[in-house]
Amino acid sequence: MDFPAVARLFRQLATHQFCQPFQHGRPLLVANQRRTIRYGASRPQPQPRTKTVSVSHWQQRTDHFPLDKAEDYKRYPTVTADTLRTRKERPKRVKMLMRDFIEDSLYNPTYGYFSKNVTIFSPGAPFDFNRLKDEVEFNRLLGERYTQFEDELDEKEGYREDRQLWHTPTELFRPFYGEAIARYMVANYKLTVYPYHDLVIYELGAGNGTLMLNILDYIRRTDPEVYARTKFKIIEVSSALANLQHAHLNATLASRGHVEKVEIINKSIFDWDQYVSTPCFFLAMEVIDNFAHDVLRYDPSTEECMQGSVLIDAEGDFYEFYSRTLDPVAARYLRVRDVACQDRQYSHPLHSSRLWRSFRHQLPLAPNLTMPEYIPTRLMQFFSILGTHFPAHRLVTSDFHSLPQATPGYNAPVVQTRYQRRTVLVRTPLVHQGYFDILFPTDFGVMEDIYRAITGRLTRVMTHEDFFRRWAYVEETQMRSGENAMLGWYKNASVMVTV
Repeated sequence: MDFPAVARLFRQLATHQFCQPFQHGRPLLVANQRRTIRYGASRPQPQPRTKTVSVSHWQQRTDHFPLDKAEDYKRYPTVTADTLRTRKERPKRVKMLMRDFIEDSLYNPTYGYFSKNVTIFSPGAPFDFNRLKDEVEFNRLLGERYTQFEDELDEKEGYREDRQLWHTPTELFRPFYGEAIARYMVANYKLTVYPYHDLVIYELGAGNGTLMLNILDYIRRTDPEVYARTKFKIIEVSSALANLQHAHLNATLASRGHVEKVEIINKSIFDWDQYVSTPCFFLAMEVIDNFAHDVLRYDPSTEECMQGSVLIDAEGDFYEFYSRTLDPVAARYLRVRDVACQDRQYSHPLHSSRLWRSFRHQLPLAPNLTMPEYIPTRLMQFFSILGTHFPAHRLVTSDFHSLPQATPGYNAPVVQTRYQRRTVLVRTPLVHQGYFDILFPTDFGVMEDIYRAITGRLTRVMTHEDFFRRWAYVEETQMRSGENAMLGWYKNASVMVTV
């Protein structure tokens, strides 16, 4: 397909509102076609900028008359994200649970999104917020630095239309963001285990290593005695990011004198098998939104729960199936939630009038199942690992409690990619593996209850603004207008800490 056709494709993706899914009834399985959305399997050439990209066949999406793949579903083998780790190419003629499809799409070592496509934006010199007039000027300056950063990447690496570039509060508000977290940890360390134990910090998914550097710099500058007892351990599943962090060890860390303080562990937290009995802090900042979820739907009349799987046929197209048999992980999540959240109201497909549901699903062309519910089974497993392998940990985690423009459903993800420096949103998580970010909101109320039930630890949840208003020196990020960037941004984020 030629380049103009590719451009038309992504204009359609950027503007087209895909129809909502429709399933036809089956005794045990409900099939639903998801046409593969994909592009650019071959690596773009640096020059010329008006290059040709190889694109597979694509058609306007419709789920009202899906192909019958029931026989393929019976015949194809079941795989998991673990068994696909050694795959060099995207699988075909297989089926897997939705959480395995999402995890493979994001974290496969060869073609996963975080393994090959992601670049974290760094604005260069920290922003001098006190000299900025207002948030309008900050946004303008941020846009200029974004453009400059990507122009420099083009000169260094070659032009890439599909480069995935995203920012984090750690980078935007450095060093003040990291210093606030360091201030929180040092204060609580001194109140609890100092001087009997060292200050041991684990960070999950450290990105460029900026948060680590800001924390270590601050502790050394403000409390040399605590710094002498500080150890920082990064757990990084992405080999590319782990290699980047090792480069920091050889350069930036060496120049700042932190080399002896840092250890980088290149493995998945879900493969963790070491027992850590000593007290430690565990940082998971902007990480849990990319933990894989399972998908459930319910019979609107009987309220029976069904779990979703993904079939990938010989052409690489996706079909969604639902089964009445829940796998042990999803079944455990529902049991824990039912017990832990008895006194909490939360969004759920069945938390509406049964009469209204029955009427709505009897309308012509109405689906025979509820809207999908995405449940954070990987996050539950993460809590289990903390409880069993890090029994004396103190968790500090921050992420989004709501996300705009999500796909249809309850606790549904935002699925997006970046093309020609513009964000493209789609309406399904069943997309060409490795080219799309799939990120979920977190219901911190439910997660707080589940965390307490699994680990036995008490927690506190607060908004992003409340946490940093308490632990940051807010005057450092205040602009001349009185607006405060670090407090004003990320209104849709929360912080949860172990107390």
